[in-house]
Amino acid sequence: MNTIRQPAVAGTFYPARGGELHDILATMLAAAPRDGLPAPKAMIVPHAGYIYSGPVAATGYARLQPVANSVHRVVVMGPSHRVAFHGLAVPDDSIFRTPLGDISLDMDAIQALLALPQVHVDNEAHRLEHSIEVHLPFLQEMLETFTLVPVVVGDATPREVYDVISMLWNGPETLLIMSSDLSHYHDYETATRLDRATSHAIETLAFEKIGYEHACGRNPVSGLLLYARKHGLSVENLDLRNSGDTAGPRDQVVGYGTYVINR
Repeated sequence: MNTIRQPAVAGTFYPARGGELHDILATMLAAAPRDGLPAPKAMIVPHAGYIYSGPVAATGYARLQPVANSVHRVVVMGPSHRVAFHGLAVPDDSIFRTPLGDISLDMDAIQALLALPQVHVDNEAHRLEHSIEVHLPFLQEMLETFTLVPVVVGDATPREVYDVISMLWNGPETLLIMSSDLSHYHDYETATRLDRATSHAIETLAFEKIGYEHACGRNPVSGLLLYARKHGLSVENLDLRNSGDTAGPRDQVVGYGTYVINR
């Protein structure tokens, strides 16, 4: 029997009506450069409300245009904001719903992940979590047909995340998304300084220098950087801004960056 995870943050983080959601996505994606640029194999992308981080996320998602018909599976790994647990959590739902439609989960891949001791089923970790959900409309807008492997990352080591990434990396049909914002609630100047340092650590694969105060998605990001280090891959920064640049005041801002590992 198919069970459906309903959207938890539609109407707050992004529009709840499909037509309005399509329009705002189209506007953000149209403003992002894409022509002649390489398509990513993996990305680090922010997960705040669209008015804040959406334009930064769009700089990465716009690059998916050349692979719109060839990416058929997307792995999205995001940090847990509401439920504390060790390891990584997958759902037993078979469908994730957004205002743009339903996305089928790759149940075979999820079942394979459960062979790893750090992976377990936890629907509660997924039920209200926004760090995966906010990426799904972008993916629906840019890709033709794909299945989803959603993984909420709790208290997990870089190696535990690396093992999951290694199992799912596969060929050109798979795209991996690591979900993370950067610093939280500093003044604009402080946030800019901190986020530049974090960005340098990401670009140089120095995940040991990234703490929870630097990036809420430190754990999934660290696993990806470890994978890149071991496999001789490089990370490119596409955009680095904060909410003071996009839609909010500058006394307390949240930092956002988009990074890619190209194909």
